[in-house]
Amino acid sequence: HMKVFIKTPYLFIPKLSLFFMGILKVAYSPKGIVHFSVGAIIKKENKFLLIDRAVPPEGFACPAGHVETRETPEQALIREIKEETGLAITGYKLIFEETLYNNWCKKGVTNHHWYVFECDVSGFERKNNEAKLIGWFSQKEIKTLNLEPTWQHFFKKMNII
Repeated sequence: HMKVFIKTPYLFIPKLSLFFMGILKVAYSPKGIVHFSVGAIIKKENKFLLIDRAVPPEGFACPAGHVETRETPEQALIREIKEETGLAITGYKLIFEETLYNNWCKKGVTNHHWYVFECDVSGFERKNNEAKLIGWFSQKEIKTLNLEPTWQHFFKKMNII
């Protein structure tokens, strides 16, 4: 028997989301389905823009969301930041990528491949119905917040907490 090795770790398939009209970019991995997500680190005067999430998983987090099919991570970043904060991205830089397993989302998937960007923005922030509040927090304040687990992990990784 011949063994077949696939060089790419993920097989892309579209999956219809029941919560949003967009079709999410999805892959299969040996550990199950993987969603693709983007997150935005937005800083102003040594403070970080955070949202207190009103939808699961709850807690304070940077603006973030799923990548839809036929969308690049950068396109998803621009769309999600506009939807969640009302801000327009004027510049961005990918600071890291990481696949998190046991990283649950309200769509029932537990694996997410994250693209985390540092972003420059313009405009005035405003919350949407997915947020209890939106605000700017210092590194010292972030250490005292009830952080959403993904962002607790990312802030530790970046030595913010």
